[in-house]
Amino acid sequence: MARIRRARGLDLFDQSFDATFRGKFVSGRVLYDEVIAGGLARARESVWIATANVKELFIERPGLGRRGVGSVVGLLADLHARGVELKLLHAELPSRRFRAAFDRHPALVKGGLQMKQCPRVHMKAVIVDGAWLYLGSANFTGAGLGMKGDDKRNFELGFITEDFELLDRVQAMFDGVWRGQPCASCKLREVCPDPGGYVSAPSPAAAAKPAPARR
Repeated sequence: MARIRRARGLDLFDQSFDATFRGKFVSGRVLYDEVIAGGLARARESVWIATANVKELFIERPGLGRRGVGSVVGLLADLHARGVELKLLHAELPSRRFRAAFDRHPALVKGGLQMKQCPRVHMKAVIVDGAWLYLGSANFTGAGLGMKGDDKRNFELGFITEDFELLDRVQAMFDGVWRGQPCASCKLREVCPDPGGYVSAPSPAAAAKPAPARR
């Protein structure tokens, strides 16, 4: 389980502080190498992902055919089998290809991959074991964090750090949204497909229904 230390009186959704920390700047192919291969794949306790968009994301999977490439959902299934807690906080409905890959893993469908949709989520973060953090521009998509060629991938950037204060603040904000803390006063509640705190993890394919039109 991720470890969070909450600061008293802190507004998780409106904050500013002077941060001096050690981190690693990443962009291009290095995003994949550091965030997926060096971070996500090495999780032992927990993985929390925040993203606006969720799309199929192909990664290196040794042993899978000649190319050794497979869906990131397979890696998530492996992590779940090892007892890693998986949370995915997202704004848009996952793509059809991601949902199809997800539905091929019953253990994930039954709650192994917990998913919470909030239309106001636009932050991009990957938190591993409550001790390692990626913050940047890349969504959880193939063009953002996957293995797309250098002439196809998005132009993204970000940084990786193990700074405790940044980790605490980002995890606390993630947890606040996950638990539905801002839902009661949210002005988008009537168009939100999943208001309130996380309750269960239905298949994203089963949840693939249009939200009410915005007024």
